[in-house]
Amino acid sequence: MSRFLTAHQHIIGYFSALQWPTARSNALPVETQVLAALQFYATGSFQWMVGRSCRVSQSSVSLAIDSVTHSLMKLAPNFITFPTDRPTILRQKLAFNAVAGFPNVVGAIDGTHIAIKSPSINEEAFVNRKGVHTINVQAVCDSEMKITNLVAKWPGSTHDSFIWRTSGLYTAFQRGDVQDSWLIGEKRLLNLLHYELSVCSILTNHLFLCGQKTMTLTAAEIMLSCYQ
Repeated sequence: MSRFLTAHQHIIGYFSALQWPTARSNALPVETQVLAALQFYATGSFQWMVGRSCRVSQSSVSLAIDSVTHSLMKLAPNFITFPTDRPTILRQKLAFNAVAGFPNVVGAIDGTHIAIKSPSINEEAFVNRKGVHTINVQAVCDSEMKITNLVAKWPGSTHDSFIWRTSGLYTAFQRGDVQDSWLIGEKRLLNLLHYELSVCSILTNHLFLCGQKTMTLTAAEIMLSCYQ
């Protein structure tokens, strides 16, 4: 119980900025704001339904989601960090190697489309190849499935290769900040790094793109295959 209370206090402490002075005696508690936002993120339900479960109005839920989202955006750089120092890189290589014997891997990369409402500005740019309005997100995770790098700013029509080549992580690899290390991803990323490839080999039904500085495959697919 004490561990739960400590974790609860620790989490709520991150959202202290959500506490603001008010002339009313019933200002929405930080805990309620965070729980309402988390429920909305997890279910995508209507705000009035979230409000009913939290016993607050739809307008309060809307404000809570907005406030918590902005707080999370400010906190994100403290938690979503890609390893660049040698000790952390070595730990990641050992961790991935322990999963299924992959050498020199520091992350698993993949892209996914997050559905959104049709925007009023540049609407056509957000339509992906399946005709759905989305944000095309590139993510990298470590051996424990924790996200270490995230790019979530490009509309759904943007090609994966463009997102990769304009990302800060690509620049870090090209600059040599991450030495003798690979990313892993699925074989559809072949065209993404074709100009860097030095060796290609088929192993366990996956195409490993062995580049001079990088290697790619998907987090979900490759990590699941390790345990089959």
